[in-house]
Amino acid sequence: MDQEKLDTHTTVDTQDQILLAALKLFTEKGYFNTSLIDIKQAAGIKTLAILYQHFPTKYAIAAALYANIIDSLNISIDDIRRRNQKSSEQLRGIVDLLFKLTDDAPDVMRFLLLLRFNEFLPDEKPLMESAAFVKIIKIIQAGIKAGEIRNVDSALINTHFFGIINNTLRSVLSRELDKKADAYQAQTWLSAWNVIANKR
Repeated sequence: MDQEKLDTHTTVDTQDQILLAALKLFTEKGYFNTSLIDIKQAAGIKTLAILYQHFPTKYAIAAALYANIIDSLNISIDDIRRRNQKSSEQLRGIVDLLFKLTDDAPDVMRFLLLLRFNEFLPDEKPLMESAAFVKIIKIIQAGIKAGEIRNVDSALINTHFFGIINNTLRSVLSRELDKKADAYQAQTWLSAWNVIANKR
């Protein structure tokens, strides 16, 4: 029984090593410029056979990465929605999360915002159709209904609001802006919120 637990733990550790190595390589070199040998070496795995035991292809690694990141975002958004009643508070919580991830887990945000993953994951839903982002549209719709957010098409509101947020984060990640994301957070939130707020 103890050996089974140890084997399972080792398997999960190895999978995590592979995924972390691939995330770093994909965001630094690009998906198409990264080989399975690169991932094996970066993950500290001895043979390709061990890598194949966990992921049969590079595509499978990228798909698992995408699924893990979207699942984590989904869980975080659910938590933010539970802790905050108003749409403005929920959107602020999501913005805070994205800025924190940009500073604390930049490779995750590079994967989401800088890579064109539809080119190498054509079977996956686009980011804006993922469960996490469908929930954001629902937050916006609730804000429109409550009178917090201007009564404009919710998809358009989403585009305006997250256009400002995402452009700021992309500029931080690509080093067009020279400070950490946290330094721009308050101003970016105000700019984005003022575009969509219903000023009665």
